Amino acid sequence: MLPISLSITIDRADTRTLPVQLADRIRAAIDNGELRPQSRLPSTRALSADLGVARAVVEKAYEQLVAEGWIDARRGSGNYIRLVPHAVRSAASSPSTDAASATPPRISLRPGIPWTPLRASEAWRRAWRDVGGSPPPGDYPDSAGTLELRTHVADLLRRARGLHTDAASVVITTGSIHGLDLALGALAKPNTTEHVLALENPGYRSAAALAKHRGWSIHDIPVDRDGLVVEHLDSSPQQTAAVYVTPSHQYPTGGFMPIGRRRALADWARRSGSMIIEDDYDSEFRYGAAPLPTVAELSPDRTVYLGTVSKTLGAGIRLGWMVAPQSIVDRITSTRRETGDHPSVPLQQAMTSMLRDGEWDRAVRTARRLYRARDRVVTAALSKFGELSGVGAGLHTVLVLEAGAAQNVATVCAASGVDLPTLEHSTRSSTARGGIVVGYGSIGDDEFDYAISVLVDALEAELLN
Repeated sequence: MLPISLSITIDRADTRTLPVQLADRIRAAIDNGELRPQSRLPSTRALSADLGVARAVVEKAYEQLVAEGWIDARRGSGNYIRLVPHAVRSAASSPSTDAASATPPRISLRPGIPWTPLRASEAWRRAWRDVGGSPPPGDYPDSAGTLELRTHVADLLRRARGLHTDAASVVITTGSIHGLDLALGALAKPNTTEHVLALENPGYRSAAALAKHRGWSIHDIPVDRDGLVVEHLDSSPQQTAAVYVTPSHQYPTGGFMPIGRRRALADWARRSGSMIIEDDYDSEFRYGAAPLPTVAELSPDRTVYLGTVSKTLGAGIRLGWMVAPQSIVDRITSTRRETGDHPSVPLQQAMTSMLRDGEWDRAVRTARRLYRARDRVVTAALSKFGELSGVGAGLHTVLVLEAGAAQNVATVCAASGVDLPTLEHSTRSSTARGGIVVGYGSIGDDEFDYAISVLVDALEAELLN
């Protein structure tokens, strides 16, 4: 496919930078239909020559448009216009000829779901093409996961999280909830009538449901703006075998556990003889401050560490990893040899390809740019309405509100087609905190703009009138 010709001019008297001008003009041309989906853009070299600007100007503009989801960058092929949805913008800006029959769009602001039409999707397709060129594996796989993938995961964790580990301590899973299931199975003691799991409240409801399904009892631990309140663990039942915690970006409140509290958590585990199950939720997405050491690095002999690809590649790709003490790894791999409970080898090979070729790191950087921009938009739009939690990290922000007000806002948003969770959805018992959870990872730019405008209108009606 030949590249299209662009009729674009640059105004050097404009106060905007040249990359911003260029990105704005291409974005407008896509939005008004002048540039059609799947059209190939000129190369950075050709367009910079046409415009009389440095090649870096075009590169920066293209990178921004890729991060926003307007164009796809295809290695060895060029940059292509994506299919950008217009339905939301049209519904919001055009008067309907039949207002009674107009149906608002359904847009979900659920947290923890990524925007998959980014660089990661093309990288994943390339990885699958690499795998497809190899013969299918004939033998049964290693019950811990392929050695090559475990080696690359250990390297990733050393580079990205400062977690010093090796392939022998890594177990490949189908995601964080599967890792939790494996950990609970390995930690359950024979001939013990009751096992207790301490859980953040509010917290991850699926973790509580899984633990109950396995026959564990739940002991709720409150959270504050710094995450799980460690001193409350001292009042846990004697049978508490483990605590499940999300210190990098507490789910759902967004709290970031400071180093002092992480050390206190590690100290509690040593004193009590209990294990820490650390779900490193959202750790790859921090937009300012550097990530703190993992709890697993502070207390490797008392911590099971969980990671996943779901926040970068999508939850539909069931793949993750666990780092655990050798005794737990041995119990898990022994069980898996009998059950065959592990991800498929081709799936592991595709992830190995992404890690080996640097595609994973590039995909994370691209996603980080998009989510950083959205984090700033949400912060600017909502800060006047109250305290924000979880700013500067992850795929969601929480606006702290009285529980009744939060529910009213969610109801008004739903009437306009925007599904908005409240903290109450993740609360198992009474807590002092209420609020709305604004997930900004799973939707395109048009939907995002529309959803934020609906939310702001609902908040103004509830709080300012």
